[in-house]
Amino acid sequence: MAHPNPGASFYSLDGDGPVVISVPHGGRAYPTGMTDDLRVPLSAVMTLEDRLVDLVAEGARTAQPMLVQTVPRAWIDLNRDERERDALIDEGARMAPRSSAKLRSGLGLVPRRVAGHGDIWNRRFSDAEMLARIAADHRPYHQALAERLAEARARYGLAVLLDLHSMPPLGAPGVVPRLVIGDRHGTTAATRFVRRIETEVRASGFAVTRNAPYAGGHIVERQGDPRRGIHAVQLELDRSLYLDAALEAPGPGFDATVLLVRRILSALAAEALGQAHALAAE
Repeated sequence: MAHPNPGASFYSLDGDGPVVISVPHGGRAYPTGMTDDLRVPLSAVMTLEDRLVDLVAEGARTAQPMLVQTVPRAWIDLNRDERERDALIDEGARMAPRSSAKLRSGLGLVPRRVAGHGDIWNRRFSDAEMLARIAADHRPYHQALAERLAEARARYGLAVLLDLHSMPPLGAPGVVPRLVIGDRHGTTAATRFVRRIETEVRASGFAVTRNAPYAGGHIVERQGDPRRGIHAVQLELDRSLYLDAALEAPGPGFDATVLLVRRILSALAAEALGQAHALAAE
């Protein structure tokens, strides 16, 4: 059952099991008035979306708890620290500085630019405006996600977060990886969970790699704590796996991608439950 709070920028699906799904970049509900602040067409900022990856997650989910952001990444990026504020568009940025390569490239808490279009905003935002987005959209998502993971850990002895994203094709199929697993170079999840994902992907005939070019962002870094029994993995899907040639609508590979993600979710649960049962027997 979904529980969207009035005015909430995400929805939550109740569920059970040790695996929790997060979909932070699939949002397509552009806030009223946002287009007035754009210096580029709305279609330009839509390229920041992990296009329709929420539909993949919904199709793959069986009984897992799941959070899905509904406002777009262009409005606020949940996979950035709330301190990654860009002084070029944010008047309050100096009050909460945290530099990063993504921020310097224009992809901070609120993205400043889009590849192929340059700067996207026609004005700077006040500190109050940014704090309002953080309070309304960023913090509630992370709090809800932490709560779901704590509930799973309390019931099963550990919890596993699958933070689902999609990426532009890295190159020609058969030459480059089609999926990328990010665990912040082994710091946000036990290696056995990463190996289970790799096994499922390779069994489906796709190349997979770890931490390059995507090592996982703020969500897995913030939520993952293997020493406390919470493991967090970011998974990037090549958009051409499930979208059409224009990378806009579901394509011929959509159903197969849904089944692959479902198998990954099942494998992660099996790994988690096996370990939990072993701990209980000790």
